[in-house]
Amino acid sequence: MPDPVFLDLRAFLTALRGRGELALIEAPVDARLEAAEIHRRVIAAGGPALLFANVRGADFPMVTNLFGTRARAELAFGSRPQRLVQRVAEVARTLFPPTPRRLWGARDVLAQAARLGTRRRRRGPVCEVVETDVRLDRLPVLTCWPEDGGPFVTMAAVYTEHPHGTGHNLGVYRMQVHDPRTTGMHWQIGKGGGFHYAVAEAEGRSLPVTALLGGPPAVLLAAVAPLPENVPELMLASLLAGRRIQTCDGPGPHALVATAEMALVGHVPPRERRPEGPFGDHYGYYSLRHDYPVFHVDALARRRDAIYPATVVGKPRQEDFYVGDLLQELLAPLFPLVMPGVEALWSYGETGYHSLAAAVVKQRYGREAMASAFRILGEGQLSLTKFLLLTDRPVDLRDFRATLEHVLARTRPERDLYVFADLSMDTLDYTGPRVNEGSKGVWLGLGDPVRDLPRTFAPRAAVPADVTDVRVFCGGCLVVGGPPYAADPAAGPRLAAHAAFREWPLLVLTDEPRRAARSAINFLWTTFTRFEPAADVHAASRELERNHVSLRAPILIDARLKPGFPRELGCDPETAATVSRRWKEYFPGGMEMGDAEGGHLDPA
Repeated sequence: MPDPVFLDLRAFLTALRGRGELALIEAPVDARLEAAEIHRRVIAAGGPALLFANVRGADFPMVTNLFGTRARAELAFGSRPQRLVQRVAEVARTLFPPTPRRLWGARDVLAQAARLGTRRRRRGPVCEVVETDVRLDRLPVLTCWPEDGGPFVTMAAVYTEHPHGTGHNLGVYRMQVHDPRTTGMHWQIGKGGGFHYAVAEAEGRSLPVTALLGGPPAVLLAAVAPLPENVPELMLASLLAGRRIQTCDGPGPHALVATAEMALVGHVPPRERRPEGPFGDHYGYYSLRHDYPVFHVDALARRRDAIYPATVVGKPRQEDFYVGDLLQELLAPLFPLVMPGVEALWSYGETGYHSLAAAVVKQRYGREAMASAFRILGEGQLSLTKFLLLTDRPVDLRDFRATLEHVLARTRPERDLYVFADLSMDTLDYTGPRVNEGSKGVWLGLGDPVRDLPRTFAPRAAVPADVTDVRVFCGGCLVVGGPPYAADPAAGPRLAAHAAFREWPLLVLTDEPRRAARSAINFLWTTFTRFEPAADVHAASRELERNHVSLRAPILIDARLKPGFPRELGCDPETAATVSRRWKEYFPGGMEMGDAEGGHLDPA
């Protein structure tokens, strides 16, 4: 049976409704905090997409949780793109040098490639209504967390073009609504739209911007994809959709996706900044208040009966997790083509993706693995990776415990652990000394095992008195509870050198040992979102050898919360009580209520 093709949001909603995967909420709901908490409780229970028909103060209905399960994300993608990408990778490996026979064998791929791209039409549903008296305050824009700086547009595909006409970018950037006609534009470092704006700003001119809401799911998914800078996202959207993306003229200089629900059309002037944030982001903490460019909305193009799409991010796993993992699977066959030494690569959504990745690489000569490490850390969005685990032997990278044990059994940290200080950092990662600044770590585990990993903690010396708990996470790795960082900043190096832990290659010092050791999800989140390699990696001893800092096991990661670190996200008690009290109003036919505080990140 062929995959369904969704040309717009409505077709996808129809498919979800037919599968019992769309719930209609007719009770009045507030876009400030209440709707987001309903969403979080439903996604925690693996529940359906939500269509809010009556959002207080808004002129439009709102839909959330479109991709909040593996099944719905797979439905939006379909299997055809995966098959095509695998076929493209196969052809790329075998086509060169091209011969008539090889070209004939690749005719299926060439025929499909000819159908990719966009197709212009005169009119489209997105332009049924065009308003220049823009009222963003009449949109059902969500305020998701109690300390958020205001309402944020969270699911817009933001389209820009290079000022010199050398390509376009489509990305999902949060947009804080400042007033009825302006929003923030959260262009982080390393983002394509931000690069376009930097060129325009350097030349003293505004950058035209179009923010698309709704339309084919493929457009949003392509906007999220971590493509290389010059790869056109609309081409990937076309591949995902299985046909050309239809566009039409709009009120601005850009063509609009014809079947979108809405399009905010405007410009971002040079050298204008306004404070943006805080915002509860996908790392599970608040990103703090900083100055960002300002998007002036000159016109709103929309369908007459437009539906506003939104999402809610927070502690893993949320809706973005399912999209992110499927995109990794989709693009995986292309990694060896872009980075020939890389055989498999996985970034862990439980850490916000950029905090940790692991790879299986080729090791055909001594230390070749580091060439692949540098290649990964220099490739597009992967360049924001904070910590990278590498091996040259097969292992299921999605199984984090197995991957960590695999590396720990093979590593000699004194030569296999590298820390690079004073580098750029993902904007949302606050473990570094300043925003956008931090460090990276690379840890190799190559060849055959060099040790048997301990699996039971049986110390040969007395455990230090200030250690509150010790738990085994996996073979070779202990989770250690210790004093708060503010009380004893130097506990890390002291515990790393203590005889009680001598047999263990990796220690993780944390404020929450029980929570951290409970599951792989918890370990990933509580460890890798809370440490910076240059400041928080310690060892039993260290020496300087040929200008390399040689770290000897045990290696200790200090994942305690440091002073000034942003707060962990949580619902405010008043909203939580309101949602609990009104649950049967929202869902008179019944709906499981999940645990929004710990439904995905397992509680202690």
